[in-house]
Order: sequence, then structure tokens, then C-alpha cells
Amino acid sequence: MSDSAIHSIAGAAGGIVAMTATYPLIFLSTRAAVETKNERKSTYQAIIDIIKREGVLGLYSGLNSSLLGIAITNGVYYYFYERSREAILRSRDGSKALSTLESMLTGLIAGSATTLISNPIWVIQTSQAVRTLSSESRGDQVKKLGFFDTVQSILAKDGLGALWRGIGPALVLVINPIIQYTVFEQLKNFLIKSRTAKLRAAGGATAAVAVLSDWDFFFLGALSKLVATGGTYPYIVVKSRLQAGSANALKYKSSLDGLLTIIKEEGVEGLYKGVGSKLIQSVLTAAILFVGQRRIFEITKQTIYPFVKSQRALIRT
Repeated sequence: MSDSAIHSIAGAAGGIVAMTATYPLIFLSTRAAVETKNERKSTYQAIIDIIKREGVLGLYSGLNSSLLGIAITNGVYYYFYERSREAILRSRDGSKALSTLESMLTGLIAGSATTLISNPIWVIQTSQAVRTLSSESRGDQVKKLGFFDTVQSILAKDGLGALWRGIGPALVLVINPIIQYTVFEQLKNFLIKSRTAKLRAAGGATAAVAVLSDWDFFFLGALSKLVATGGTYPYIVVKSRLQAGSANALKYKSSLDGLLTIIKEEGVEGLYKGVGSKLIQSVLTAAILFVGQRRIFEITKQTIYPFVKSQRALIRT
């Protein structure tokens, strides 16, 4: 099994762990982003209101499709990212670290492939998360739908093409992981370089290279995601509304028109609805993911490689 495949498995597993730990915040930010009423609620008040209406499990509406989505998204992303990274490094001599431009190119390839493949899953998740939203003001009871029931509902109402609603802003948002992984790579390279220099200056071997800890990966992952999400959140709002099938959002002529319409109807603050819970969730998810992916990769590699070597030895004999 190649390192790219192991990175893919580790990324999927790490994503599932991170998503499960932070899902209520994803749910809250999605609901807030889709909501068009100018209603100000704290994260705490939003949680209390949902628990009163839908119970604690209401905070986990759409979790099943989210776990499937994050597994596919991270698995595909890490696979294409590592394959692209390996191809770039093999094509040249010298440093084994990606430059800023190379990091951005690698992220663009991986992000575009991931978005096209995983968009239907996020349309389903968003539809599940906001299904009860329209009935809240009337106090109606709306039946929650499972994954396959939601798929059938979307197809029956809007057809197959509805599974790719929001693909425009979703492709624009490929810049989010590009920013995230570029910032992460460059901060990681800087940290390793500076610590290696200190290590060698302190009397270490000339070939000694500093190794980053789990906490280093945690904070680098958190910081890189904070920068990426903070800069692209308005497009996340437009994407969420389109994927939810919001009547207002379906009138948007383009992503830019969506941004301008929101500013006109709801003010600039409309572009940042749910940003608080989204930033907390994104930062925690990214931090957990980077640590988890790294650990799972190492464990998987240590587990698989001895087995592969033994099988090769048997084949030779």
C-alpha cells in the first residue's frame, strides 16, 4: 500500500473523529448561515432553543451524512494532495519541502477533485440540518429524514442536478483548504527549520532534524484553519444556502450576486451569520484532524509494513 493510500485512510479516520467531536457547532453554524431573518442569538441560546424543540439529538441532525461526507472528503483530499505532492517533489531536485506556489497548486488539484466528488453528500447533510428550520416560527412538527429518505426527497422535488447545488461557491471555496494547507506547510517548514538550526547549534549532529510534537501539529492546524475560514466565510454562507435549497438563494445568479444580495437585504453582518460557532468548530476540527491524521498514519504504516514485508518474503521463497 502506497503512502498516499495510507494518508487517505488516516485522513478519513481523523476526519470522522474530529467531526463527531465538533458536530453540534457545525449544525449551529449551518442553521445560522441559512437563516435569512435578522435574529440575533448567542451560541448558548441557540443550543438551548434547539434542545427545547428537538431534544439533545436535534443537535446531531445530519451527523450520519456528515460522517460519510468527511470520510470521503478527507480521504479523497489527502490522496490527491499526497499524490500531487509526490509528483512535484519527484520532478525536481533539492529541498523536499513544498514552496508556497507548489503548496497552492497541490491544494488546488486536491480541492477541486474533492469538491466535485463530495458535493452531493454536503447537499444532503445541509438539507437534513435545516429541515426543521422553516417550521420553527409556526411551531409545526416536521419529521426528520434519514440519509436515503433525504436523497429521495431531493431527487423527487428537484431532480438529480440538485445534488450539485452550490457547486459554484463550493469550487470557489477550494481556496479555503489551499490557504489552510499552504499556511500549515509554510509554518511547519519554518518551525522545523528554526528548531533544526537551534538543535545543531547546541551541539547536535550535523544531519539532525527537529521533529514536531502532537501539540505542534495541533496548534499549527488550528492557526492555519483560523486564517482560512476567517477569510472565506461569506462564500460558506452562500454555499450553505444554495445547498439547503433556500428559495431566496436559488434566485442568486452567481456566487458574487449572492454576496451582493445578502449585503443589500441583510447588511454586511448577513455574510457572517454563524461565524462564531463555525470558527470554533473549524479550528477545533482542524487541530484534532492534523494530530489524528498524523498518529493514525504512523500506526497504520507500522501495522501494515511488517505484514507487507513478510508477504514479499514468502513470495520470494
